[in-house]
Amino acid sequence: MKTSTPKEKDINRAWFLIDASEQVLGRMASRIAAILRGKNKPYFSPHLDVGDYVVVINAEKVKLTGNKELTKLYQRYSGYPGGRTEKTFKRMQQEEPETIIEKAVRGMLPKNILGRQMINKLKVYAGNEHPHIAQQPQKLEF
Repeated sequence: MKTSTPKEKDINRAWFLIDASEQVLGRMASRIAAILRGKNKPYFSPHLDVGDYVVVINAEKVKLTGNKELTKLYQRYSGYPGGRTEKTFKRMQQEEPETIIEKAVRGMLPKNILGRQMINKLKVYAGNEHPHIAQQPQKLEF
C-alpha cells in the first residue's frame, strides 16, 4: 500500500469559530493547536501545513483552573540588564487578552518555520465581533 502526500491544491481549508467565554485556557488551546496543525483531517502529514483557520472570540472571558489566575506570570526580556518585565494573568486579561490565547497555542505548535505558518491561521479577538463573517466560519463547541 502506498502512502499518499496531499498536494497544495488538494488541501481544503475550513474556517472555525470558537467562543472562549468560560473555557479553560489549556484545554481550549490544545484543541485549537490540533486544528491548526490539521490533525483532525484524514490526510494529516506532519511535514505539511494542512490545518484550518480558527477564529476565537471573547478572549477576555477565558478562565484558568485552580489558583493560577493569581499566580501565573507572563515574562519578557529585552536583552538589557534589568530588562525583564512581568505581568500577571489578571493584568494580561485586562490589557491584552488576545495575547494570552496566542501564547498558549504557540507553545503547542512546532518550533520551526512550519509552526510560524500555522500560527498565522489563528485569529483572536477580545470581544464578540470579528471581521471574518465573509468566510462563514463554522461554530465549534468543546
